[in-house]
Amino acid sequence: MSEKVEDELEGIGEETNEQDQDELFEHHRFFSDKNQSMLRVDKFLFNRLVNTSRNRVQSAIEAGSVLVNTKTVKSSYKVKPGDVVSVVLAHPPREIELYADDIPLNILYEDDDLFIINKQPGLVVHPAYGHYRGTLVNALVHRMYPELGDQPIAAESVRPGLVHRIDKNTSGIIVVAKHEQALSNLAKQFFDRTTDRLYVALVWGDFKEDEGTITGNVGRDLADRKVMDVFPEGDLGKHAVTHYKVLERFGYVTLIQCKLETGRTHQIRVHMKYIGHPLFNDASYGGERILKGTVFTKYKQYIENCFALMPRHALHAKSLGFAHP
Repeated sequence: MSEKVEDELEGIGEETNEQDQDELFEHHRFFSDKNQSMLRVDKFLFNRLVNTSRNRVQSAIEAGSVLVNTKTVKSSYKVKPGDVVSVVLAHPPREIELYADDIPLNILYEDDDLFIINKQPGLVVHPAYGHYRGTLVNALVHRMYPELGDQPIAAESVRPGLVHRIDKNTSGIIVVAKHEQALSNLAKQFFDRTTDRLYVALVWGDFKEDEGTITGNVGRDLADRKVMDVFPEGDLGKHAVTHYKVLERFGYVTLIQCKLETGRTHQIRVHMKYIGHPLFNDASYGGERILKGTVFTKYKQYIENCFALMPRHALHAKSLGFAHP
């Protein structure tokens, strides 16, 4: 159980609701020992699954993907001594095998400890279920293990190690550790929030102020789990803070700089939508439509030409500051 747990639970819900029990596959099994105190099943699993959240565990339970003694339960179920708790999904478990893919990379810096890469848009960072080839990690495996050819290698025996990620269609700086010591050192810096991450984004609309701060929990949208939402109040989502500063105003769009205090999934994209300034051409958060400007045909054609020139959301990870491990 490692980062794979997060990938497995990520898309849970739709894929299991239509499945019969005999069509599901067990991915994890936990035995409650004789000294186990009565504990809610969502907390029981949260304490044992790494790289996941309690909200995600609860979503899995609601989707019928958590069984106690082979029966579905609610999140409020209290685990008792002797219970067997299983996580079942619609696809069979698979240990991720990594292949070396010859993908050109823009490596800005490399030494014995790490890579610093300017990731191109369109490149997925890490292999996940249903997407095992053609990622940044596959490209780095090709660079580090050229002798592999087309033979797979077990993921757990391979570095590079990812400390952070950026979205598939976001371009920019990403650091990758080459060995366990560097991975642990860099991971602690990200956890302690001592890194300095700056992004540039082109967003719809003009800002009244030259700079500001957006604070609002970020979590899965309750209606569409493929995107995120902002929850300004309550316990939903995770604490997220984005600082922004206007770099240049173009009237209907604005170029801004964003500094992250936290690193939540789609944080800048969903925070900008939340304050009414979605990223230019961000189809997931409403930026792929003409949100500001005139109704004249020439203007519409101009914006469509801009979308064609940059067929992705306008976000770039410009710089990353950290202490070398």
